[in-house]
Amino acid sequence: MSHLFTPKIIFFDIDDTLSRDGILAPHNQATLEALADTDIKLVIATGRAKPMLPDDILDLHDRGVLDAIICMNGQYSFCKHYHEDGDTEVIPQRSDEAVIQHYPLTLAQAEQIVQICRQEEVVYKLDSTDYIAWSVAHERIKAMMVERSYFIVDPDFYKTNETYQCSVIFKTETDKMQHIDFTKYGLKLVHWHNMGADIIPVDASKARAVQDVCDYYEVAVADAMAFGDGMNDLEMFDLVGCGVAMGDGQPVLIERADLVTGSIEEFGIQAVLDKFLVA
Repeated sequence: MSHLFTPKIIFFDIDDTLSRDGILAPHNQATLEALADTDIKLVIATGRAKPMLPDDILDLHDRGVLDAIICMNGQYSFCKHYHEDGDTEVIPQRSDEAVIQHYPLTLAQAEQIVQICRQEEVVYKLDSTDYIAWSVAHERIKAMMVERSYFIVDPDFYKTNETYQCSVIFKTETDKMQHIDFTKYGLKLVHWHNMGADIIPVDASKARAVQDVCDYYEVAVADAMAFGDGMNDLEMFDLVGCGVAMGDGQPVLIERADLVTGSIEEFGIQAVLDKFLVA
């Protein structure tokens, strides 16, 4: 990868790329704020459900530091809808969102996913833009519902609401539904934890949304850079001009990456951006 490569748009995963344990690293926030003063577009690309986007990330979006957000493994992407009031400064509001693209599950897809989950007797949740609907209310979920108003219990939520992905909690670290051929149903299982994974359509990925966002901003994907650490970043790395894996990321992603950098604590993002003279 030539050091002369200067991205026109950069995509960042959140967990274990920008943030650790759900908290944005201060030096990564400072870097994003510095990059916001350049012409480079800055976009989040996460598997998180929209209601679970961290407040520190949403704050950066509200302030115009981040240009757009891809969430739910590429199933939903949005940006701020800016408007002017006379001669006053353009001020974005969180409620003023423009959907770049979205891919809700069809009813048939949702029904098939729920059927598989019920047959396997796993706890599952379905994600919408406003709620996360759990299949059961065991004690841990009940405790989380106290703090998170967007958590509800409704195993049939998908019947009357648009949903975008399903997350499952495995029974054990060895029984991970590996015996199921999800492709037979036009689906795939994307792991995000030893005990959890997302079920999404086979053609869903961060990469599809990266293409959507690049098209929206009229930027070639060859001019895009992406930082990530997990299995759901694989397709995105295959698409962009430069995929950068965090040093403590998944081995498969590290093998696929154009560059490998250090961890959050090792200022991995800064090391790469300094090399490419973009921060």
